[in-house]
Amino acid sequence: MRIAYLECFSGMSGDMFMGALVDAGVPPQTLQDTVAALNVGARLEILRVMRSGISATKVDVWIDGKKDLPREEHWREQHDHPHHQEHAHEDQHPEHSHHDEASPAGRALQHEHLHSHEHGRGLNEIRQIISAAPISATAKKTAIAIFEALGRAEAKIHNTSVDHVHFHEVGAVDAMVDIICAAVGAEALGVDEIICSSLNVGRGTVKCAHGTFPVPAPATVELLSGAPVYSSGVQAELVTPTGAAIVKTLASRFASFPEMTIQKSGYGAGSRDFPGHPNVVRLMIGETIGETTSIAVASQTASETITVLEANLDDLNPQVFGYVMDRLLEEGALDAFAMPVQMKKNRPGAVLTILCKPEDASKFAQLLFTETTTLGVRRREEMRQALSRRWENVETPWGQVRIKIGSMNGTVTNYAPEYEDCRRIAAENHVPLKQVMQEATRAYTVTVASKTPVIR
Repeated sequence: MRIAYLECFSGMSGDMFMGALVDAGVPPQTLQDTVAALNVGARLEILRVMRSGISATKVDVWIDGKKDLPREEHWREQHDHPHHQEHAHEDQHPEHSHHDEASPAGRALQHEHLHSHEHGRGLNEIRQIISAAPISATAKKTAIAIFEALGRAEAKIHNTSVDHVHFHEVGAVDAMVDIICAAVGAEALGVDEIICSSLNVGRGTVKCAHGTFPVPAPATVELLSGAPVYSSGVQAELVTPTGAAIVKTLASRFASFPEMTIQKSGYGAGSRDFPGHPNVVRLMIGETIGETTSIAVASQTASETITVLEANLDDLNPQVFGYVMDRLLEEGALDAFAMPVQMKKNRPGAVLTILCKPEDASKFAQLLFTETTTLGVRRREEMRQALSRRWENVETPWGQVRIKIGSMNGTVTNYAPEYEDCRRIAAENHVPLKQVMQEATRAYTVTVASKTPVIR
């Protein structure tokens, strides 16, 4: 099984994760094209830097020609030059930027006293922005899940509901860039699982709009509930709210170094260069060891516990039914489908079934009660086994298409072109969708054939 191991011995932030993705092999153009397509006035600057003797990739987000400052730099500028903050550090060399020690979430929070409440974005608006982004459906789900994790943390801290949280922090453009690029880049890695180490959270205090707090900040503490953390004594905020949300959403588990064959590794740089402490996050890609020996097929497929929700519907407007299905998938359901049934009093109806993570079951049950006419929802836990999955890119006459590949015991058993890629290409180039899908499949089979050794 192809896995990624994320080592957070110097914390975690959005830009550090982007740097590690690029250093581990995600094409820089993939992230740069994603940012450009968002059309929000942002761009990425990617360069090589040294951190305590370690060469790493540094990614900075520039918005309207300016690079954002971290939390502590913002407050220093605000104190020293309250009326000229917008001009601060525009000429700063990228390697000396202090971007990562406060996430986009934290930097946006700094502006909370400068902007009125109505300038914040609600979760529904965030969902709409991501849903309209030109990225895959999987990446959209991931990005929305990261924002929802942040929203739940903020809601709990401020004793309110998620719907009433306005994302002064995470609604900023730089946060959108960090989180969407994290989702796109993680998908581009083509791994079956991301595992994370314990997180070094740092030490000291951090100043934000609501006052001075000990490190880690309240939102970070809430997000990392259940995760193993420690402090090595570095006097800085090492894990940011955005970094914590990315890890909590992408990582399937927290564990010590797994038994694996390392194929690639990458280092994502933070902005500061601490003496004797490499301020980087390390990402390693490889294959697990012992997965392809003579073991039962059941042990060769990924197993997980999922929740199954079901509801019988016989009086729901079909137009609403379609809307509900879209909502379920946008909210992060693993799958949603309906089957026609003949119900009591000989009325035709449908059984709506939702597959989801156990921790999301209550959310989806509430959505069913709110959006449909059902009076009851059935719930049960089931084990799901799935083939190992990864992505490969192929070239077609109209552009690049991702191929989803399913394998067992190291042998490819299924492959198919990504529908969203093919649909977009077909619409942009006025080509029949089936032709694009056929060409993508042909390109993949040719690629496989070229890699197969010839026996003479």
